[in-house]
Amino acid sequence: MQTQLHSAARFSPRILYLSQCPATVKKALGGQPVRLADALPLRDDVSTDEITPIAILTHFDNELGRYPYTGFRTQGELPVAVDAMRDSRIQVVVAGRRYGKGSSREHSPAAEKLAGVRLVIAESFERIYRQNADNIGLITSTDFSLIARIEAGEAIGWQELVHGRDALAAAILREGGLLPFGRAHLGRISAAPEIASRPRTLFEKIVTRHALTTGVTVADPAPGDGAFVRADWRFIHEYYTGMAAHMLHAAFDRPLHLSDPGSILVFEDHTSYVEESPTHVREGLVPKVHRMVRAQRDFAGEYGLLTHRTLTELEARAEDGRNVAGISHAMMAERYALPGQLVVGTDSHTPHSGALGCVAFGIGTTDMANAFVTGAVRLTVPESLRIVLDGELSANVTAKDVVLHLLAQPYIRAGGGVGKVFEFTGAAIARMSTDERATLTNMSAELGGFTGIVAPDAETLRFLLERRAMRFVIEDWMHSDPDASYAQTIRIDCSAVPVMVASPGDPGNGRPLAAIGQKVRIDIAYGGSCTAGKREDFERYHEVLQWAADRGLRVAAGVDLFLQFGTTAVRDHCLAAGYLEAFERVGARMLQPSCGACGNCGPGGSIRPDQVTVSAINRNFPGRGGPGSVWLASPSTVAASAIAGELLSFEELRQRHSI
Repeated sequence: MQTQLHSAARFSPRILYLSQCPATVKKALGGQPVRLADALPLRDDVSTDEITPIAILTHFDNELGRYPYTGFRTQGELPVAVDAMRDSRIQVVVAGRRYGKGSSREHSPAAEKLAGVRLVIAESFERIYRQNADNIGLITSTDFSLIARIEAGEAIGWQELVHGRDALAAAILREGGLLPFGRAHLGRISAAPEIASRPRTLFEKIVTRHALTTGVTVADPAPGDGAFVRADWRFIHEYYTGMAAHMLHAAFDRPLHLSDPGSILVFEDHTSYVEESPTHVREGLVPKVHRMVRAQRDFAGEYGLLTHRTLTELEARAEDGRNVAGISHAMMAERYALPGQLVVGTDSHTPHSGALGCVAFGIGTTDMANAFVTGAVRLTVPESLRIVLDGELSANVTAKDVVLHLLAQPYIRAGGGVGKVFEFTGAAIARMSTDERATLTNMSAELGGFTGIVAPDAETLRFLLERRAMRFVIEDWMHSDPDASYAQTIRIDCSAVPVMVASPGDPGNGRPLAAIGQKVRIDIAYGGSCTAGKREDFERYHEVLQWAADRGLRVAAGVDLFLQFGTTAVRDHCLAAGYLEAFERVGARMLQPSCGACGNCGPGGSIRPDQVTVSAINRNFPGRGGPGSVWLASPSTVAASAIAGELLSFEELRQRHSI
């Protein structure tokens, strides 16, 4: 997958425009000429779930080239069939804003490149997608003036193709990708020297303390600069490990010399319920998932890497209590990440741990593979946004409501947060628990951000003592300086934030639940995931369902309620607190820790297009939770809606049954 560029490149003049009109897409794939003017308006927000649906992630080799855009949906249609891109011989794809949003899966640019795509042009790109594309040598550009020149058969100069990119990104592309670049330039790396003080954000301070000196990066990177840093923790999960092992052994042979293997963690957290995933069963993908999991276990075993496995219900009944398992992001906060550290993982929700005051961000497969062998993690230093949460939340309004409210702000919907650090501060943050803060930092991925972070304080110390029996000391430097620079400050009056939901299709479709104005019947209610499977999320589920059970109420007829623990520690807390009795009395099905339905890989996903789900997960892109439609809501609203059989807040449920 290496493509070295020199002075200029020439592309096939046929272009695929990812138009809002499905007929236009089919026309281009069928070999008929299409011009930009004919394709407008272009689809915005094309997610990685659409470029490579979750079921495709079982492939980590050339087979990926059969599947790009097979989940791309517009006007209710899926216009791109399996093998359509490869058969079309199209080399250039054009789309609208925020291309590649969502998951950090490198499978998406890899599938595009393996299908013959050499250049993607879009109005803007999500940070992880674009970095993943760089890492495998797939060119991306925001310059729409190139289109007419490509259609005319003109060769495009190298400097024009990388215009606006930082020097490191350009250098990586010139080498054909990150692994060949790393082989050439990262043989000798060392800690950066002490730098003269200037006002910095907490994020910038942590990056500076972890910066590495190389022959191609500066010691004190500023926003916009490419850099390499060392990570205190690197973690990977089963959708990525097979691909990483495949590319590393191909590039460096075996055995590999891994850099600091004691700081590498391996999680089996996405696929433990694959036998109950309708999509995987229907498409015959279960054996491929098992092969993918075996590839991870083989790699971890070969190099002695610490592995956490999730549990099926059968395994849970037989366990002796010693297994500690769960969703990777949640477990990093429960067991590993600390204030001031730098954490990377192969998942867009790695920022979860930023709630503890560390820098945590998602990277792709090639980035992680390179970090495994060199110890260096690539980033382009982002700007920061200061999110000031003023006031006090109303009863039954949670951090999930706050982030759905923030997602609906015009600045965020227009892409203002793309690639930036979300630093959460203010009076409302000071009153939030760490679990609630983690909902905000976790969903900085949906906000388009590089990461989210909250400065450590007394609440951080309480969390570390309660959950990890650790007496941590916050160092004097662990805060943002008063004069630190921010791209923008956004203030939210939390006292005015209502109970929120996000309508199907995108987390940015947030609106007050009270403003829906119509009854929305539901078929499925799902509580869980890294975002909403934490201890305090389960306290919210329990508050609602205990209230319902005490009044003889059960989950509404025709509705299935699934509650899935984020980690075994959360499960054990619920057992000790006696929560399961109420859950069982109302008719909820309890699930062992796993990503499950959030990754469309387990109970809680829809099986028919007419089904409606209300879910506490973090994203509802088309196809993410099955073929049906997904509304996002807080844990309290999910539980209340399950009892009501329709979208309803806990307060509305109490009013309905007040007599």
